[in-house]
Amino acid sequence: MQKYQFSIQTRQGQRVECIRIVGKDQADAEHKLRQMYRHCKIVQHGVIETEKPIPQSADIEDVLTLIVKHS
Repeated sequence: MQKYQFSIQTRQGQRVECIRIVGKDQADAEHKLRQMYRHCKIVQHGVIETEKPIPQSADIEDVLTLIVKHS
């Protein structure tokens, strides 16, 4: 699932910044947003880049390469 960030203006005119919502796609995230903030106006939207997963294992060659690079 992807994370999306929104800035909105409520129907009373207040501005709400940096609302982060997880969704399958942007339409799903907007649907969830509109369930929380009915009749809001979306001012800005974007995709939050997630960090790449860190490898869980390393072999001896990777460890030796790191040691040589930092020596």
